[in-house]
Amino acid sequence: MDNLFVAALLALLPIIVAGVLLLGFRMPAAIAMPISLVVAAAVAFFAWQIDLVTIGASIVQGILVAIGLLWIVFGALVMLATVTKSGAIDTIRAGFISVSADRRVQVIIVAWLFGSFIEGAAGFGAPAAVVAPLMLALGFPAIAAVLFGLIIQSTPVSFGAVGTPMLTGIGNGLADETGAMSADVAERAGVLGLDQLGFVAHTAGQVALIHAICGILIPLTLCCFMTGFFGSRRRFADGLAVAPFAIFAAFAMIVPYLLVATFLGPEFPSMIGGLVGLLIVVPAARAGFLTPKDTWEFAPRYRWPERWMGTVSPAAEASHLKKRMPLVQAWAPYLIVVVLLLITRNIPAVKAFLTGPAVIKVEGIFGTPINQNMDLIYSPGALFVLASLITIALHRMSGRQVAAAWKLAGGQIAGAAVALLCSVPMVRVFINSGPDYNAAGMDSMPVTLASAAAETLGHNWPLAAPFVGALGAFVAGSNTVSNLMFSQFQFTTGVNIGASSPETVVAAQAVGGAAGNMVAVHNVVAAAATVGLLGREGDIIRKTIIPMAVYCLTAGSIAYMMVFGPGLNIGTIMFALILIGLAVTFVLLSRSSGRDNDELLPVDEEQERAAAEVPAGSLAADPHADRTGDRATDGADRPGGTGPAGRR
Repeated sequence: MDNLFVAALLALLPIIVAGVLLLGFRMPAAIAMPISLVVAAAVAFFAWQIDLVTIGASIVQGILVAIGLLWIVFGALVMLATVTKSGAIDTIRAGFISVSADRRVQVIIVAWLFGSFIEGAAGFGAPAAVVAPLMLALGFPAIAAVLFGLIIQSTPVSFGAVGTPMLTGIGNGLADETGAMSADVAERAGVLGLDQLGFVAHTAGQVALIHAICGILIPLTLCCFMTGFFGSRRRFADGLAVAPFAIFAAFAMIVPYLLVATFLGPEFPSMIGGLVGLLIVVPAARAGFLTPKDTWEFAPRYRWPERWMGTVSPAAEASHLKKRMPLVQAWAPYLIVVVLLLITRNIPAVKAFLTGPAVIKVEGIFGTPINQNMDLIYSPGALFVLASLITIALHRMSGRQVAAAWKLAGGQIAGAAVALLCSVPMVRVFINSGPDYNAAGMDSMPVTLASAAAETLGHNWPLAAPFVGALGAFVAGSNTVSNLMFSQFQFTTGVNIGASSPETVVAAQAVGGAAGNMVAVHNVVAAAATVGLLGREGDIIRKTIIPMAVYCLTAGSIAYMMVFGPGLNIGTIMFALILIGLAVTFVLLSRSSGRDNDELLPVDEEQERAAAEVPAGSLAADPHADRTGDRATDGADRPGGTGPAGRR
């Protein structure tokens, strides 16, 4: 196909179809993604002239990848069900309340700091799989828990899984078929006096700098989203009231993160940043440092609309247990996961075994060059399951409790299967469309899209580079894969536009690839499955796409100034407009309420009175714990139920 822009439009068609169905028609991913898979296969066959055997092999490869993702989700669900049935959730909730009962403080500590640490240790969607169900257990609405678990998958993601997006994504993405640096990259590295690893570390330092600037407002964004969309008064101003503490928490993570990336390399910025942030912020919050004098709380659960809630409600199980276990014992499952992650990712002999002999290798699918490795034992899913098994003994669970936990997790995973088993194969068809697979001699669909964008924008390309990274993450669900697809393309484009440092364009790609995790379809599906929100993927993406777009636009303007210098140019002007826009937005939000002010159900005076009479500090005093008369866990607050939401 000679016309680049027609080819780009065809390549974009599966993504457009997915976006329209998910966002426009609000279809569940289990319906939208099979349709997008058919469209992607049709485009591959008719436009890219890829034979049916190769398309079928790509679909099988996608199914194998999806099985790995389902394994992670299942492990997260087993852990949540285990700590729920054992009663540990009651103690964990009480521990966070002892630090601060303010939900704004809690979301910063759990999502931003703990989530960043988990991202640094595990990556590949693990933070949402851990953070979302944990926040659900703490009493957050299910959809809010997913949103916050996804939004924080931005700043720490580029250094997730001990630096995999940098070391593997950029390192291999800038290499030739022999594994050495490509010629143009080697020339630039020679100018800087760096070897291959040094050049990757140099680029990673620029990635960290861009992230550090973009990430300053992520904790405040979490708070504003929470109070504006899920508060009883829908006041974004309630989120802005915690700005001093939110920005303090941002710097507590970002400063060590940036220092580690600059001086120690790309393996540990997110892990150390999250850990140091926790060590600084938790004692500060306990002491009331920079925290608001008022305590912000959600409305009582019985007033929540059914669309806020999923089918998972751990608070109901915990509320039946009278005795609260010690805090360390309750946290043991999560501590075990962290220890296992550190061991398996950082002890060479263990890592070599788990990523070598223990890997299932499926090679030459249907006689094609398409292969897929399944590292199910190295996967975070296996670590979640192992930690859950150890927890059985630590929490002295009965056989009945264990059976109930595994039955619950097994029932929940089934719903995620259809969406993931179709969305991931669509991605593999999209990616496996390059010259090695098609008879038309065309670039792959992702590269075709990026080439058309680069030809259109020319000198202004750094502004768009993060969005290409986000596109790669959206379709692949991985910053690492996005970097593998586009790093060489981004570097070459940087050279062609005369960039003084073409690696900065690659850094912008990596930052955008991280932000794209907020909207990556199978990340959203996986996170939604852990809290029982399958079918609501479109609603989730409609909200996460806003911070993703702002993050990428900010990153692009910073990259432009790094490449061409600040001054009277489009990068500087765009950055200034973003700052002005954010300032105006904050002013307007401080004076207004969010949308759908009538969304909360009417006040029930009898339930309000009953809640007020419960002794402070008890589980039932938590307005999100399931009390007698609070029917969220038996289906009453779901569509078709008999509770308030069901009668609406």
